[in-house]
Amino acid sequence: MKSSLNKKQLVSIIVILLVGVLLGALILLKSGSKAAGSTEQGGANEHASTQHEVNSSDEHGQKEPSEKHEKTLALSDAQVQSAGIEVGKAGPAKINSVVTLPGEIRYNEDKTAHVVPRLAGVVESVHANLGQKVKRGEVLAVIASTGLSEQRSELLTAQKRLALAQTTYEREKKLWEDRISAEQDYLQARQAKQEAEIAVQNARQKLQALGASATGRGGLNNYEIRAPFDGIIMEKHISLGEAVKEDASIFTISDLSTVWAEVAVPAKDLGIVRVGQKVTVRATSFEASATGTISYVGSLLGEQTRTARARVTLANPDTAWRPGLFINVDIVAAQAQAIIAVPADVVQTVDGKPTVFLRVPGGFVAREVTLGRSDGKLVEVTAGLPAGASYAAANSFIIKSELGKSSAEHEH
Repeated sequence: MKSSLNKKQLVSIIVILLVGVLLGALILLKSGSKAAGSTEQGGANEHASTQHEVNSSDEHGQKEPSEKHEKTLALSDAQVQSAGIEVGKAGPAKINSVVTLPGEIRYNEDKTAHVVPRLAGVVESVHANLGQKVKRGEVLAVIASTGLSEQRSELLTAQKRLALAQTTYEREKKLWEDRISAEQDYLQARQAKQEAEIAVQNARQKLQALGASATGRGGLNNYEIRAPFDGIIMEKHISLGEAVKEDASIFTISDLSTVWAEVAVPAKDLGIVRVGQKVTVRATSFEASATGTISYVGSLLGEQTRTARARVTLANPDTAWRPGLFINVDIVAAQAQAIIAVPADVVQTVDGKPTVFLRVPGGFVAREVTLGRSDGKLVEVTAGLPAGASYAAANSFIIKSELGKSSAEHEH
């Protein structure tokens, strides 16, 4: 009996233990499931929060970060006006596509003369110096020439013969009219007079071709060399007592009221260079520019340079364009429409980036921009400057300077 009870108790105990183990396992399974669900929900919430932050950054990231780093300068309307800062509106404009070609200022060869004596002789006096302005007909030098003396002697002899022939002709004419002498004598006298007139005319034309007068000052051999037109003595190759030949270039005179700008045009650019085209000429050594018209385009290419010559005629009233000066010539090749363009001098460099100063209430803000095409005067803005925005259109460098001072003060 006792043994039977013990078996029943043992079975009961085993059953109770199994039930307890099953209940514990169920409890553990339920706890793990809840924990997993809580973890998944927390991860989803965290992902949603992160996605919200990213979306928020995407919505405002193009403006807010840049706006946080944009530099602002507070200026009142009175300060803006006193600083001479002008405000403009961003808008469309035409951008010229410009080709820049090298060139050099040269004499206007149509108004340049190389003065030669035309007769050999010895220099007796020199009246003109380098750089001197001379008038047409002004005496530049005097040469003693035996050739000129012979020409003048020939004229004087011809004039004497003409006077004698004129007297003989008048006498023979009167005798013939009075029927005292024969008509043949009258005709011979008339022929002699006509030949004498031709001789005088020939002698005078020889002197005119030499640019000499019939009688010289101080003697028959004095040859006065005169300026052919108004100009400046650019070269001088004559000195007192020197013997010069008839074809020696002793002076170079040029009228610098106009000059030629000669341009070297590569073969690839010949299609855009045309006679009558307006161009801008800029000096390379100093700040100077002028507009001119292309007056000539060469038909041949140089064997060595493989370029053609083009010529621009420039007015030069102040003689600022001197022969030998190197230049650049800007030629407009085409025009393009830009949606937004500003003057080139408006764009300043701030922190190594192109910047335009936008007008905001109470001052200006530095806005980084992206630039496109430029013709030297206008520059296209492809990003950073909305259409119709107000910006500093003149004296923007003052704002840049003030921003630099403000940044330095904050650093100290």
